[in-house]
Amino acid sequence: MPTITTIRLETCRFEREPALLLEHGGLCAHVFRYRSGVCAVKLTNAEGNLVVLPYQGQQIWSMDFAGRSLAMKSTFDEPQETRDFLSTYGAFLLHCGMRAMGNPGKADDHPVHGELPNAPFQDAWLRAGEDTEGAYLEIGGSYRHTLAFTCDYRVETAVRLYEQATTVRITVSLTNLRSEPLEYMYLAHLNFRPVDYGRLVYSAPNGEGQVGMRQPNPELISRNPAYGAFIDKVAKNPALIDVLDPTFPINPEIVLNYRYVADEEGWAHSMQVRPDGYADYVKHRPDELPQVVRWIARTGHEQALGLALPATATAEGYSAEKRKGNVRQLASHQSISFHYEAGLLSPEQTADMERRITSILNAEDAERL
Repeated sequence: MPTITTIRLETCRFEREPALLLEHGGLCAHVFRYRSGVCAVKLTNAEGNLVVLPYQGQQIWSMDFAGRSLAMKSTFDEPQETRDFLSTYGAFLLHCGMRAMGNPGKADDHPVHGELPNAPFQDAWLRAGEDTEGAYLEIGGSYRHTLAFTCDYRVETAVRLYEQATTVRITVSLTNLRSEPLEYMYLAHLNFRPVDYGRLVYSAPNGEGQVGMRQPNPELISRNPAYGAFIDKVAKNPALIDVLDPTFPINPEIVLNYRYVADEEGWAHSMQVRPDGYADYVKHRPDELPQVVRWIARTGHEQALGLALPATATAEGYSAEKRKGNVRQLASHQSISFHYEAGLLSPEQTADMERRITSILNAEDAERL
């Protein structure tokens, strides 16, 4: 059996200056503390690095590979020590859920995207190991959420970086600790930085009637007719947004919902193909996370591409998703896990992946005929 070394992060001192915690093959991990007080772990390999916030939602705050910054542009230059979603919004990945997620409707009292994005994880660790794919470092943690007479669950997350990789593998597990079923929702809020004239290539049908759209607030459209006209165009032709023209008036946002098709191994794929041939990439399993939200915001202050946010539901809040039948139940003392991957593909990998996505969609079209 391969040897796995585990370091409990509560034993570490998080100081302002990064300190080397562990070297493992061509990988290393440094621990540090932002000026705001938020603890962080930086994983590095020869291709780049990522920063994980072990005790604040197990967020991936930043990700850089091949000299490219992948995470969204925001008004926050570092994470803030808060539970409020919008008061520290700038991470590459936020876990959303579990009792609710999305934007709360008039009948909802849950916070934006639930209690999980900035949850204070009680345990966190770093693991070093090796398997058939090589050496890796993995940051993980657990958060227990208990509300008397209501719910008691544990979430465990893990982010794994291999020695030669430019993507990370992410696992999220949920366990219901009570004796009655647990209602739950989950969304992986992956926020890339949009690139002008980037092409969105993905294994989901995108014709009229095959893509859902969240309708903006009518007051917003009345104040900005150009934005409203653009939303109407995309509703009629969702493929219009598949090339990120910088003149598109995506302010404050556009939100679309897709149903993905998986390959023969059960994986669905999404890319933002950059003009230089590299691609931002998401890989997920529709049998675990059947809904995919696409969220784009180009306000000037924020530049964000939620290329593919794999989820159990769309993002309209608990009450609306309950009416749609999208709020799931987990039986007493049962567990469920979600798996996905995100990062950067090289030009060669991008070309191969585009051919694979084309093949998936062609097979889907042939099956419908």
